[in-house]
Amino acid sequence: MYSEKVMDHFNHPRNVGEIENASGVGTVGNAKCGDIMRMYFDIDEQGVIQDVKFKTFGCGAAVATSSMATELVKGKTVQEALKVTNQAVMEALDGLPPVKVHCSLLAEEAIHAALWDYAKKNNLVIEGLEKPVNDIAEIVEEEEY
Repeated sequence: MYSEKVMDHFNHPRNVGEIENASGVGTVGNAKCGDIMRMYFDIDEQGVIQDVKFKTFGCGAAVATSSMATELVKGKTVQEALKVTNQAVMEALDGLPPVKVHCSLLAEEAIHAALWDYAKKNNLVIEGLEKPVNDIAEIVEEEEY
């Protein structure tokens, strides 16, 4: 059912924790399944994500997508991080079962939420960044459940 990479990121998640005085913090959830994901970014003066941490309450796929998402954005610029999609997260994990695709959407929205918070704190406009949703159930298709 799950790929070896999903199981590895679930059993050995990378970048778990919090960052005190984070440059940006994003929290998103899914009311239908109960998953909650919080991502913390430490972004330097050049707009590079120096460190990223996450805390996730949810299923194994939610933990794995959180972990992989942090790996995909660490060391990237804000603009590069903005381009990390749920599809990129799923591909990096060698796929997810159809009923768990919403977990990758949660990871994408958590990235956007942390970037949104960073932009707000620094009075910046990040081209292409739209206000994230707090509950991804608003954007997930009903038949996934």
